[in-house]
Amino acid sequence: MSISAPSDCSPSVQDGASMLHIAAVERETGIAKDTLRVWEKRYGFPQPLRDATGDRVYAASQVARLRQIRQLLDAGMRPGKVVGLGADALARLLAETSVNDLSDLSRTKNTVAPPAQSVSDFLDLIAGHSPQALRHALAHAQLRMGVAPFVTELLAPLNQAVGEAWVQGRFKVFEEHFYTEVIGSLLRETIASLAPLASTRRPKVLLTTLPPEQHGLGLLMVEALLTLEGCCCVSLGTQTPLEDLAHAAHAHHVDLIALSFSSVHPESLVLDNLQALRNQLPQPLGLWVGGACPALYRHPIAGVVPVGLLTNIPGAVARWRRRETETLNARNTRT
Repeated sequence: MSISAPSDCSPSVQDGASMLHIAAVERETGIAKDTLRVWEKRYGFPQPLRDATGDRVYAASQVARLRQIRQLLDAGMRPGKVVGLGADALARLLAETSVNDLSDLSRTKNTVAPPAQSVSDFLDLIAGHSPQALRHALAHAQLRMGVAPFVTELLAPLNQAVGEAWVQGRFKVFEEHFYTEVIGSLLRETIASLAPLASTRRPKVLLTTLPPEQHGLGLLMVEALLTLEGCCCVSLGTQTPLEDLAHAAHAHHVDLIALSFSSVHPESLVLDNLQALRNQLPQPLGLWVGGACPALYRHPIAGVVPVGLLTNIPGAVARWRRRETETLNARNTRT
């Protein structure tokens, strides 16, 4: 990777391999990309370099400082007090902070600041029929929370609440569609900003639903989380015919197919389709399933991995990569 210093005289490093792109920094620190950009302008830190394509890249030392800052923010300190401090000053502050304040902090736990508005507030915004207001509130929540918590801790319960509001008669069909379009637009922009530069990043995942599943919002949420984990995603949208999936997987050279099922699917149809698809796919090609359909978890099928909750996605990706590494090492040992 070619690294060049930007015109604002940010510090340079010699070893480009030690640099992380902004999406990786977001994953490593739990600090949203937009927040990193704001801090860069407001506080002069972090100071990214630019790679050959003009994208921000960060030195390992800066990522280490960002982790320190994140711990102090989780302990209740304000960004203006800590973001501009050097590593030594941050270390002293951390040492002065109570161990109890920091012992349970982790970017994988629920220590992220909650959205400024509750689920009920977002329902009111949907009922207000203002796409600008709804999008602004959602974008602000994503900025505060970071992409993964935004998807798992806000969008997931909000989707359920919108569905329940429709069942109860509070929302009309057009209001549910309005919400879906606003969320879909926001998620697509997020995915585009997170997508890896190289299409060779693995696993490469094909995402879709089977007929008659028309709901695609869950697919976008999964795609956002997979992309955040560095996966390369190919989305076919909804309702891809079963007989086309094996051809699509071969054409796109994917490692995994990920399918989403809502609770509307008859159990027998889900199980029959999954077994038929698994029989059509070559054995190395993985098949992941998720969604609210109970049949996915009650009746396991050999070669079909029920991922379950959105929060399980990072672990599933890590396990896949670990198995791939072990397989490659075993092949190299034999040869």
